[in-house]
Amino acid sequence: MANVIDVLKCKCPNCEDGEMFYKSGNFLLLKAPKMNSVCTKCRFKFEKEPGFFFGSMFVSYALVAAEMIASIVLFKVILGFSYINVVFIVLAVAVLLSTFNFRVSRSIWIYMFYSNESKKHTHT
Repeated sequence: MANVIDVLKCKCPNCEDGEMFYKSGNFLLLKAPKMNSVCTKCRFKFEKEPGFFFGSMFVSYALVAAEMIASIVLFKVILGFSYINVVFIVLAVAVLLSTFNFRVSRSIWIYMFYSNESKKHTHT
């Protein structure tokens, strides 16, 4: 199983050392994350075919849904905030974590299909 820390740090699934992204992005500055086409350490090609990362949208959707549910439980159920305040908090959480979700969903997606561990099992 892939190291969860490597997935969250968006490390290369092949060498687990190189970076998948050369710019992490910043929503507040309207800067989108920028992805390397190949690993800077081992030259592993990240996008195996055109449209490979379209599926990461489903992973991103799941991340946002989990973050929203966690925010609702925390702020409405546990802390007792009003519904309107919870709506604004949930929207703020979704917007502020958008660049994080973009990067991590792509990392999760590529690790689902390729990781150094699966490579070891296929070549032995």
